[in-house]
Amino acid sequence: MIEGLDNLLEESGQPGLTELRGLLQEILGGTAAAGQLLDQQKLAARRPRVYRLRFVFEGWVRSVVGKRLELDNAQRNQLMIRRWLPAVGLGDNSPNLLGAAAERHGQCVWHVYDDFGDRALKTERLEPEHLRAAVDLIAQVHMRFAAHALLAECRLLGSDFGINFYQANVRDAIRCLESLQPPALALSPEQSVLRDRLLARLRRLQDEQPMRAEALANFGGPETLLHGDLWTTHVFVLPGIRGVQVRLAGWDHAGVGPISYDLSTFLLRFPFGYRSWLLDMYRHAVKPAGWNLPPVRVLNLLFETAEFARFANCIIWPALALLHDNFGWGFDELANVDQWFKSWEPVLPD
Repeated sequence: MIEGLDNLLEESGQPGLTELRGLLQEILGGTAAAGQLLDQQKLAARRPRVYRLRFVFEGWVRSVVGKRLELDNAQRNQLMIRRWLPAVGLGDNSPNLLGAAAERHGQCVWHVYDDFGDRALKTERLEPEHLRAAVDLIAQVHMRFAAHALLAECRLLGSDFGINFYQANVRDAIRCLESLQPPALALSPEQSVLRDRLLARLRRLQDEQPMRAEALANFGGPETLLHGDLWTTHVFVLPGIRGVQVRLAGWDHAGVGPISYDLSTFLLRFPFGYRSWLLDMYRHAVKPAGWNLPPVRVLNLLFETAEFARFANCIIWPALALLHDNFGWGFDELANVDQWFKSWEPVLPD
């Protein structure tokens, strides 16, 4: 038996620990395995659900990552790793999924992956070889899935990030904010002003929907598979036989849509002065597919459409938390989104 496994993450409050511990026992050699839990570390994530777990066996250390996922996200990640990426010859560019275990009441699924260590793409220390390899892989995903038959399945079991994503999120955010009023909820004068300011912004975005839809239709390019959450923390650069190898992780929000949705997320992770250089790398990488990106002015509009759709999405959930659960933190989250709108600047220098 593995000493310490029975108490793994005992104080974390996470569901499904019995199932996770059983999965780890199986992955690490079954009941005959003799080892010890060395340490457990919560990794930086927007939700406290990702852990580095290290075990020692007769002097050698095995490190894995355990991640708790909602059922749909677990299915999406598993399909991406075992079906979708291999279908286009990119199976070696995904994480190594060692196993999955569902909590017995269906609350969640635990995934266990090989640990890539602290090899996520750096933004504070830019290494051209790493950046070029990362951009090349992103371009390969986009090009190989463009017009692929599997896009129908990716959309059904993932998300649709086309103009409908913008339209639906703006509409739903307006509906939720309009519900934040007496008698459903008592508002202070400051909270009323915040709600009204966000509503005014969203109504302008709703009026702009036809213009933005036309720009996406004319300049968005072919729809393809998108990572959907292309932060550099999901891009791992590993040493390879020839140079480096890139792995894309964190496919929780994968879906179908225009490349501008992924590119805006990725470029915004980098200092402003480097974004045009990175975009030129991507332009070069997609040349074999005959893709010509539109001018910067148009790209900035497409990027803004993607980001504002995400801003609208981030309004919905705190508004619902206020309306149905009376969670006071909801107004703090709405104030954050309001600040995002105020501080918005074009992604690229025009």
